[in-house]
Amino acid sequence: MRHVLVTYDVSTSNAAGRRRLRRIARVCKDYGQRVQKSVFECQVDNKTYAKLEERLLKEISLKDDNLRIYSLASPIEGNVKEFGQFRRQDFSGPLVL
Repeated sequence: MRHVLVTYDVSTSNAAGRRRLRRIARVCKDYGQRVQKSVFECQVDNKTYAKLEERLLKEISLKDDNLRIYSLASPIEGNVKEFGQFRRQDFSGPLVL
């Protein structure tokens, strides 16, 4: 499994940009959990990663927006420090609470 961090900055100066912002967020929610407004952590295999990237690239405007996907080194627990009220989703357990 790969841990990836998806970040995006979408131009919302017009209605099309606001629609892109919502669609990109929906794609990210299909693959991971929101950790900040435009930041998602995802745990995916290589095939699923390719699909995630493909779907995001279909939604983003390369002229107006910015999309960044970072691969996080495993184990993630040793490489990410958390402070504050965020509660991480345990991907190894059931995803329905």
